[in-house]
Amino acid sequence: MNIFEIIGWFGALLFIFAYLLLSFKKIEADETPYQLMNVLGAICLMVNSYKIDDDPNFILNFVWMCIGVIAIISIVRAKSK
Repeated sequence: MNIFEIIGWFGALLFIFAYLLLSFKKIEADETPYQLMNVLGAICLMVNSYKIDDDPNFILNFVWMCIGVIAIISIVRAKSK
């Protein structure tokens, strides 16, 4: 297993862990930790997708990351009001 596969698996595990926490109501979707796990997971999977030249997966995770970043900005702005 090379470093890119390890990074990809870490990203996949972050997605799974975030969804597990959300599903069992240990975390809410409008909380920074949930969104941060999604952003970091997407970045990891983007690295792996880039390395193996998997464009659809790269684009999907880029969009997923952007949604997470926008959500984090929204959460931070709401808390600062």
